[in-house]
Amino acid sequence: MSTRTDIAAQIDHTVLNPTSPHAAFADACDYAIANRCASVCICPFFVRECAERLRGSGVAVCTVIGFPHGTHATEAKVAEARIAMADGAAELDMVVNVSKCKDGDWDYVERDIAEVCRAVHEGGRLLKVIFECCFLSDEEKVRLCEICTKVGVDFVKTSTGYGSGGATVADVALMKAHVGPKVRIKAAGGIHTAEELLALRAAGADRFGCSRTEAILAGIPE
Repeated sequence: MSTRTDIAAQIDHTVLNPTSPHAAFADACDYAIANRCASVCICPFFVRECAERLRGSGVAVCTVIGFPHGTHATEAKVAEARIAMADGAAELDMVVNVSKCKDGDWDYVERDIAEVCRAVHEGGRLLKVIFECCFLSDEEKVRLCEICTKVGVDFVKTSTGYGSGGATVADVALMKAHVGPKVRIKAAGGIHTAEELLALRAAGADRFGCSRTEAILAGIPE
């Protein structure tokens, strides 16, 4: 079984509640540094301060693009990504346009992802693409996996945490079976316990978005 340090290094410690006070974002940075998390995933307005707080710590700055619904114009997502990178974000989690997925407008969906991916990779950063699996059929999830593999994103991600459901073992296994070998999987949304995280890890996820990081790590041996 992996140690607490191993698991912490795979967690994006997350504060995305729009009503969170400044102290919640600041405390997240301190916690992630103390526990050597992979990143702090925070709202875009806090990216600049987050980057200052994390400088030299080895913990990455992560933020969200087109969050939480993904229905922003592609140009707005690209602009948001460029601002986030200029402010210091190293990893960007972009929400797909679920409406366009449901319409089967896969050309639009591919362009949307590809243009953001191009901007992010030109900036030398990582892109994670959020599917919001709870709203999609398995066929739609597979098509998104194929598109993300073709475009060359770094991660596919299960959920925003603001849909009707979060990460499931079944969705992670499906994504693992249909992405290319260079695309990694981030499970996020509704992960409450160490047992849940470890089950998602066994299914193929190797990054986790968690707002309950302290409780999860408490269930992992040191």
